[in-house]
Amino acid sequence: MIRQATVADAKSVLPIINIVFEEMEMPLFQKIPLEDLFGILEQAFAMPEYRYSYANTLVYEEDGQVLGIVVGFPEEKEAHIDDALAPLFPQIGLPETTRFFTDKEAQPGEWYLDTLAVAEHAQGHGVGTKLLKALPDYLKARGEKKISLSVDLQNPGAKKLYERMGFVKQGDLMIGDHQYDHMIKQL
Repeated sequence: MIRQATVADAKSVLPIINIVFEEMEMPLFQKIPLEDLFGILEQAFAMPEYRYSYANTLVYEEDGQVLGIVVGFPEEKEAHIDDALAPLFPQIGLPETTRFFTDKEAQPGEWYLDTLAVAEHAQGHGVGTKLLKALPDYLKARGEKKISLSVDLQNPGAKKLYERMGFVKQGDLMIGDHQYDHMIKQL
């Protein structure tokens, strides 16, 4: 079943989001103990305006277990999507001015698919495909007209999945130290 996440899903969702964080190899994430990172992210998950909040997350659930997630938001929210996290940084010894993400990822008019991730034990069973197939109807019902995403050049399997789902390359993008293809799908 695919559903809107709730605040109660935080402990199930965060380890799945972390799969993507690890792939991104961002130096700041590597310096923060995982327990500390999850501590502030769990608090922020309850803040609807935050990037990785319940409000921006759809989950794929089977037998009461969250197996996959999609996180995204309209481009017009991107400039301030991480502001809610700033007051939590001092809890882990970082200044409020810290930013995990500084690169612009979405273009005007796009709903940006920030994260698509599947629990390691559920990978290869179609969970990501099911989430991607459900997304267009979910977004059309909310008035969105275009989905965009960034796929790491080092992840050709993901790019093939996105192409099968109708995404086409629109350009190139650097996020942190990684090169990405920016892909879009018209709804």
